[in-house]
Amino acid sequence: MSSESLHPTSAPSRRTVVAAVGAAGLALTLNACGSDDEGSGAASGTALAKTSDIPEGGGKIFKDAGVVVTQPAAGEFKAFSSKCTHQGCAVTGVSDGVITCPCHKSEFSVSDGSVRKGPATQPLPEQKITVSGDSIALA
Repeated sequence: MSSESLHPTSAPSRRTVVAAVGAAGLALTLNACGSDDEGSGAASGTALAKTSDIPEGGGKIFKDAGVVVTQPAAGEFKAFSSKCTHQGCAVTGVSDGVITCPCHKSEFSVSDGSVRKGPATQPLPEQKITVSGDSIALA
């Protein structure tokens, strides 16, 4: 037997393990924060819907993508952030030309995202979409 086998090797200290786990978590977080996604929940080019899924004068909310797609007039499609500019609640309704936030009843226009009724004072930010044939996708 050698003298090395008589001495047990020491395991890494708890401090070393915690520091390593923290560093790995920080690296993952920074990597996720560095995307070019500009706030939407879905990647660019992601198909959202068929044009026939979006009612004229109304729209449809895509919760996972963080957008609401509207059709203000026949064949005209718009997209806006689904996050209310008042306090960040997700909008939940689209009908009769209005996008509605459930938290404080702010209302936004399906045509341009402008505020129709407060307490919100800022419009919903427009999102870029592409319409190709009968498919709507994030741009």
